[in-house]
Amino acid sequence: MLTPQEHVKLPWAGLLALFAAAFTAVTTELLPAGLLPQLSEGLDASEGQIGFLVTGYAVMSFLTAIPVTAVLRGLPRRPVLIAVLAGFALFNVVTALSSAYPLTFAARLLAGVMGGTLWAMLVGYAARMVPPERRGRAIAIVSAGITVALCLGIPAGTALAAAFGWRAAFLALAALAAVLAVWVRWKVPGYPGEPASVRIPLRRVATLPGIRTVLTVTVLVLLGHQAVYTYVAPLAELSGSGQTGLVLLVFGLSTVAGIWIVGAVIDRCPRPLLLATLALIALAMLVLGLAGQSRAVLLIAAALWGAAFGGAPTLLQTALVGASGPANADVATSMQTTVYNLGIAAGSLTGGLVLETAGAGALPWTALPLVATALIVVTAARRHAFPDRPAPARPVEMV
Repeated sequence: MLTPQEHVKLPWAGLLALFAAAFTAVTTELLPAGLLPQLSEGLDASEGQIGFLVTGYAVMSFLTAIPVTAVLRGLPRRPVLIAVLAGFALFNVVTALSSAYPLTFAARLLAGVMGGTLWAMLVGYAARMVPPERRGRAIAIVSAGITVALCLGIPAGTALAAAFGWRAAFLALAALAAVLAVWVRWKVPGYPGEPASVRIPLRRVATLPGIRTVLTVTVLVLLGHQAVYTYVAPLAELSGSGQTGLVLLVFGLSTVAGIWIVGAVIDRCPRPLLLATLALIALAMLVLGLAGQSRAVLLIAAALWGAAFGGAPTLLQTALVGASGPANADVATSMQTTVYNLGIAAGSLTGGLVLETAGAGALPWTALPLVATALIVVTAARRHAFPDRPAPARPVEMV
């Protein structure tokens, strides 16, 4: 017999549009990293300067996610989403046509603003499109765009650039964003903005029960993950194989499996699933710390780590929307976007300091207490941040 949850059909056309938007944003952000030599020659800049095109994008996303979301929260959601996608199309066209590094850098900064705004919207939009009992699966579908971009989008862009030049790769991204804007207008429902009379100030959203707890767990998990992931190459060298590419491939394929599993069962048992995910990451760090010098152990640990981490962002985003409610999801998610980027930056810095002072073998031991602390927090925060069941349904107005 089908449960009521299984009778509810997902709005696939709309969710896949949001999935494609996530795919476009991640590919836009990271594609220069795969085209360093071509961009360096085309823009007459060093490869280090080309790397700053990724850095500048990320910094602008970090700095603008909260303030831009606060300014735009009173506007209808669909026009804002279409405008963001149009911005991606425009700035990718500018990147494709530019031969001057300063102009390209400026376009990347503005694209970063689009990215920060988009990430603040996507999860809340997905949450509004489905009833609470399907919220986790909807968020998982949208978040899968990140994983697919990393596994397929960046390699496809790199291959396209090798065949037709780097400008063609950015023009293709621009075309995709333009098509997406039309798709969103056609298939994604419209929702009103928040009237000023009922709008909760940012500081009050931050103090809603459970919000700070979810943000704390987010930064702990990202700190631990990034401290090790950034320096996979020296960690792989400890096994004597030095096959960083193989380790990353195993990790990447496992993240796809992880997000698929999470998407299939998240709405039935979100709390146990998050606890299992964090425990598995902690186990992987422990295994790497104890026996990471073995090539077989390294690959097994990478598979466990990737499978667990693949679903972690979706679980944390779902918990945040549950704590904030869909009406405040954009603001709450903008805070999580900022915290996410903070965790990435701080984790990379921490891992680099540990690598320089104690060596690659100490990296898993650095991550383990951070992930273990996150596990303890989730275990304790049962009432508001990480409940067993989704929050009750709230009516959502459409326009």
